[in-house]
Amino acid sequence: MAPSPQRLSVTRRAWPLAQPFAISRGSKTMAETVIAEIFDGDFRGRGECVPYPRYGESVDSVVRALEEMRGAVFSGLDRRELQQAMPPGAARNALDAAFWDLDAKRDDRRAADIAGIGALKPLVTAYTLSLDSPERMGEAAAAQRARPLLKLKLTGDGDIERVRAVRRAAPAARLIVDANEGWGERHLTEVMPALAEFGVELIEQPLPADRDEALARVPHLIPVCADESCHTRAELDRLAGKYEAINIKLDKAGGLTEALELAAAATARGFKIMVGCMIGTSLAMAPAVLVAQQAAVVDLDAPLLLAQDRVPGLRYDGSTLYPPEPALWG
Repeated sequence: MAPSPQRLSVTRRAWPLAQPFAISRGSKTMAETVIAEIFDGDFRGRGECVPYPRYGESVDSVVRALEEMRGAVFSGLDRRELQQAMPPGAARNALDAAFWDLDAKRDDRRAADIAGIGALKPLVTAYTLSLDSPERMGEAAAAQRARPLLKLKLTGDGDIERVRAVRRAAPAARLIVDANEGWGERHLTEVMPALAEFGVELIEQPLPADRDEALARVPHLIPVCADESCHTRAELDRLAGKYEAINIKLDKAGGLTEALELAAAATARGFKIMVGCMIGTSLAMAPAVLVAQQAAVVDLDAPLLLAQDRVPGLRYDGSTLYPPEPALWG
């Protein structure tokens, strides 16, 4: 009997956040996700992505892009062919993750073994504090003061006061910050020295990705990490001399396959690795745990920001994140 063809299912689902989440570009109250499922006989592989308007994506556009792949999946598309069949981005990430999960289920192997990583270890993730007034960010930090690593969303003016309030409220926590392209060149010289005195260990994407030349001119009192400036291996050459680290997100890279290659190429060039995420469920975080095994900074806290995560989900013990079980992914 001929083998049954692969079948693709695409669904969308919104997940309420526990509280509104704000960055320099705006605020949100829901996590809008798209799920790709590939069925092959008795086996099913799943992947979740989070479309991001900053990159011209919407739930509708990602669903359309995935729907257009139904015929290719039916005809036997595999994960390697997918890398050329779709551009990097959220849609390819969902399908790439589904292929990894499907391969793991069909081969009765863990995805980490297929990737050559081996046994996965627990990770300590950052916990993100939404952009707000210094007073409210201080209150949020006080509530999370026992966490070992806090990530602060910043925006430019007023950031010294925000970080001061958080440092006062959580004196033992390590701090990293993310401006989401919200700074100008003057903030590098006005704000960075104060943040260094507060012990901030990393500044994520301070300047707009297309106007980051000042990073090559201004001394870095704190290491700077590229986020919006780095999606795939194609951007690495232009980052040299401006950034010390890169933030790898599967939705930017277009999936675990490219993310692993990006991590290897960036490490070879001397960049430190951060692994981050959009706000999605544990299904979106699970593949990123593989890349995060080699990361200097892990920021996979999105399920902690939801009102309720999917079941089964990842296990978090405070800020300690445990590897996914096969029932979830991989």
